[in-house]
Amino acid sequence: MDGMVTANRLSDGVVVFLDAAGAWSEDFHRGAVLADEAAKAAALQTAAATERANLVVGSYWIALETRGGHLAPKELREAIRASGPTNRRDLGKQALGQAPDVLPRASLES
Repeated sequence: MDGMVTANRLSDGVVVFLDAAGAWSEDFHRGAVLADEAAKAAALQTAAATERANLVVGSYWIALETRGGHLAPKELREAIRASGPTNRRDLGKQALGQAPDVLPRASLES
């Protein structure tokens, strides 16, 4: 299953995603999408090293799924973390164009 590694930046708590170069990005679209176990293990090792360097805290793997032709976090919690506040679309990553393009599950079923 496709997924990526996420964490919170230690300096300000912002949600970040591990990119293909092993750096952290605030932009979900820049996060490295990994499909195999070897890539997942390597990304988690990189994330653990950056935790030990006090750059991020709480790194972990999130599952992705395709919705409406776009990759998005599978779990609601992760979709909210990747996007920002649910009550104000003009704030957070969604306002900056850094959030996943997500269609509600109900609209996919019709």
